[in-house]
Amino acid sequence: MQTDTTTTGHVATGAAQLPQVTEPRNPGMALDMDWVRAAQANTSAIERRAGSLSGRRSLKKDHQAAWMLKAITCIDLTTLSGDDTAGRVRRLCAKAAHPVRADILDALGVSGITTGAVCVYHDMIEPAVAALQDTGIPVAAVSTGFPAGLSPFHLRLAEIGESVKAGAAEIDIVISRRHVLTGNWQALYNEMKAFREACGDAHVKAILATGELGSLRNVARASLVCMMAGADFIKTSTGKESVNATLPVSLVMIRAIRDYYDRTGYRVGYKPAGGISKAKDAVTYLTLIKDELGDRWLQPDLFRFGASSLLGDIERQLEHHVSGHYSAAHRHPIG
Repeated sequence: MQTDTTTTGHVATGAAQLPQVTEPRNPGMALDMDWVRAAQANTSAIERRAGSLSGRRSLKKDHQAAWMLKAITCIDLTTLSGDDTAGRVRRLCAKAAHPVRADILDALGVSGITTGAVCVYHDMIEPAVAALQDTGIPVAAVSTGFPAGLSPFHLRLAEIGESVKAGAAEIDIVISRRHVLTGNWQALYNEMKAFREACGDAHVKAILATGELGSLRNVARASLVCMMAGADFIKTSTGKESVNATLPVSLVMIRAIRDYYDRTGYRVGYKPAGGISKAKDAVTYLTLIKDELGDRWLQPDLFRFGASSLLGDIERQLEHHVSGHYSAAHRHPIG
């Protein structure tokens, strides 16, 4: 079984895996206030479309398993706790490199599955980089005063630089929510552009903290501004807000991504984060991406889940697929 995608509405089995394509990086553009002001969000229509997603497809057996394997390759396996230790991070990295028990993969006829990245705080970059050496799995670091983003601006820039120097290949930054809430789009653009420049060759994911932005229209406009300023990914949440990733928010953000691609020709990635812990939810998000953006966005260079517990449920569901029985959660430890 392979995790290729086709245009038939499901992940195919028995086909060759899609090659990893390197996209030209989004260079950004000048802030276009006419475009930003024109961005609107029909909340009732968005919620109606989002509410229809879970009932539209019925994926069974091998097709469902293939979608779950695809989801694993798009996970940013994450630990962002105050009691993180180097030992915990090393165990998490081992899980990222071998996310599913070998006997389950053998039964599925699959090999070489890894998660998309490992995401940690700055202090844990060094052990993560060391543990992931020669695996091809990048380290992502949260930065810029995560999760509130309220530390002095020069310190936020310095934090990015230190994380890149320590070996982080991806930087998850948090925007200043007040710029969105007050409609100060120029300030948000300038901030995001400075963060992008501080990242250098490291890719930057802009965390919008959508649960704190007040409206779906603000989400749409903030998404566009961050992409105009050069964001490589836009991400829903820090995972620390009271409301994190939701399907309506995701629909607004990925349609902004589609609009940006249609106008500029540059693909920007999407990362829902926070609250996605069940395999069936991951499959729903993947089918939404396929419907709205197409197969190209189903690759880990353009789509990620920010998650810590999602992998455990996917592995448990895969074991049920091959054995017919559900196992205890302790048989699938994360780290």
